[in-house]
Amino acid sequence: MDILLKENIVLNAQASDKLEAIRLSGNVLVQAGYVEPAYVDGMLGREETMSTYIGNGVAIPHGELDDRELIHSTGLSVIQFRDGIEWEDDELAFLVIGIAATADEHMVVLSNLAEVLEDPDSAEELATTDDPMVILERLTRPSEDD
Repeated sequence: MDILLKENIVLNAQASDKLEAIRLSGNVLVQAGYVEPAYVDGMLGREETMSTYIGNGVAIPHGELDDRELIHSTGLSVIQFRDGIEWEDDELAFLVIGIAATADEHMVVLSNLAEVLEDPDSAEELATTDDPMVILERLTRPSEDD
């Protein structure tokens, strides 16, 4: 099973706050069969203990270590919020990437995401695109070292 599928990318989503955004990203993981519904509660719990906002308009909500038993397979969801969701004071998240990981399969995506974060233009492109394939291809391309 691929860890990121076009079907798991939601463009121009709406949410009233970051908790609703986390639920939305978690529900995509549930619907795709990556996790049990209780994993979404773990994602919300994780956010209470530590923010998952990583900068440049990106948040990566995920469960806690204890929630791994609720994961069927590693998978990601990408939710785009063109208007942004207030994540922290004065910090808006435009991309919310839900992560369910049993091992390190998601590291290619996180590596690509790190590159995006270093380039504000790339981050803006992903936050405003109308084509889910732009997000899919940018986050899943193999690294130059492979």
